[in-house]
Amino acid sequence: MDMTLTSEGKPAFAPANDASGVRRVKAQSQKVPIPPHRMTPLKAQWPKIYPPLVEHLLLQVRMNIKSRAVELRTSKETRDSGALQKGADFVRAFALGFDIDDAIALLRLDDLYMDSFEVKDVKTLQGDHLSRAIGRIAGKDGKTKFAIENATRTRIVLADSKIHILGGFQNIKVARDAVVSLILGSPPGKVYANMRNVSARMKERF
Repeated sequence: MDMTLTSEGKPAFAPANDASGVRRVKAQSQKVPIPPHRMTPLKAQWPKIYPPLVEHLLLQVRMNIKSRAVELRTSKETRDSGALQKGADFVRAFALGFDIDDAIALLRLDDLYMDSFEVKDVKTLQGDHLSRAIGRIAGKDGKTKFAIENATRTRIVLADSKIHILGGFQNIKVARDAVVSLILGSPPGKVYANMRNVSARMKERF
């Protein structure tokens, strides 16, 4: 078989064309571990969890009860190279305790992120002091947490001494600053006032 050579004497190959003309995504997989206390909600919400992964992101997905994990992998139909990471972030958000509808927002919006930290990252607290700090973040009947969420347009999950925040980059920063202030002992009234001022400045900027 005759081979065409370039002017430098190197073999010249025609660009590889996919017969279908559609870009293929390299086969990849991810395993998202599910905490034991989230397995029951996962089973209950599974009919809502897998359709966006399979129909929207065109991934293959299965719940592995034995290893307590959700396994995702790309398929022949997957077109978006970031689909696997998006899918894993969505499942991870649900595993952390976020509501299914809030977690689905990660698939629909590109500028949403998650941030996680522990109370001890801010201040070393033990026993009753730790319980009181978590109580300050939640507030009576969860009112403080809701106020922070509404003012910063974020979602917050309190899981023992861990705090998970879902939202836009700037909004997460404002919500995190408010939570940190509460952990350090600032009165909620002062935290609300600071948060409202920052939120108002952000609205003026955009």
